[in-house]
Amino acid sequence: MSGMSRPSRRGVLLGALGAGIGAGLPLAAASPAGAAGGVPRGTPPVLLTEQATQRILVLDPRRRVWDPQGDPSVVRWEFSPMRHKGYEDLRPEDSWVYPSESKVRRHKGRTYVLTTASFGFAAVVHYPSGKRYWGAAIGAGDDLFNPHSAEILPDGNVAVACSTGAQVRLYAASQGPHASRFAEAELKGAHGLHWDSVREVLWAIGDDELVTYAVGGTRARPTLTRRSSLGLPVGTPGRTQGGHDLFPVAGRPGRLWVTTNASVFQYDIGAESFEQDFAGHEEIARKSVKAVGDDPRTGQVVTTVPESGLEETWWTTKVSVHRPESAYELVDGGIYKARWFLPR
Repeated sequence: MSGMSRPSRRGVLLGALGAGIGAGLPLAAASPAGAAGGVPRGTPPVLLTEQATQRILVLDPRRRVWDPQGDPSVVRWEFSPMRHKGYEDLRPEDSWVYPSESKVRRHKGRTYVLTTASFGFAAVVHYPSGKRYWGAAIGAGDDLFNPHSAEILPDGNVAVACSTGAQVRLYAASQGPHASRFAEAELKGAHGLHWDSVREVLWAIGDDELVTYAVGGTRARPTLTRRSSLGLPVGTPGRTQGGHDLFPVAGRPGRLWVTTNASVFQYDIGAESFEQDFAGHEEIARKSVKAVGDDPRTGQVVTTVPESGLEETWWTTKVSVHRPESAYELVDGGIYKARWFLPR
């Protein structure tokens, strides 16, 4: 996402487009035998950052076209801090502009949705209640920091990648929902984060490199120390690599999905190499992919790629599905990222 200097003109569309923000609605059950509308049995729900209406959405995977205004039943869960108590101090009217991340995580037996927005918002939200585990407003009201992703660590602290701010911050979120103390490390174009529980390191992707950080100190006073760095593959001559999404490959432990301006790779941690040997790479590995992830049960992969003709150049109304090739469509949408709703 780039060139962000104003709130979306469509951000006012926060009306009744679904069933109560933050309400706990049931997730989609497995499809009946065979498939529903060509959707493989057991396909998980789809988690979106929906910027046109400034919401996080969990949508029914059995419906190829989602029209929340015409049929609110497609929405299984939704969240916006502007319609939920407990986030007022984060100035969501200023900071919750262009939601840029949503990922689902398990921590101490509970499920959380981690989310950020480009004008300063970062939070860990309990699912399904919508209650705040932790949150921060990082330069609320502009994109000078541009929180782009977040990750929760086993000790309960939370890392945030700030792309414009060129830094990774590790907040002492274990100390409470309003904890403000943080450690930081410089990373140009910081875009994605992943906690590696096997190696006990924090992975981060920036414009040009994939790095790991060792976490030290205490829960109340954490530290971040760079441990390793590897340059990203150059896919387009004369252009910066433009690292973007970083996500674990669910079906192949020991690998990470990595997207750049030019293509999509899997990073083999043991071999220390970027690979494109994964099934479906002919369709998946293309330029400008904003998010990628796989479902280990069905083998399906979701990606999002900007679509021309929309209000913002980084938006799309479609979620591409691979293996087999298909797509979801969000009517009047402004999707940035899409992920399978798979708590891990």
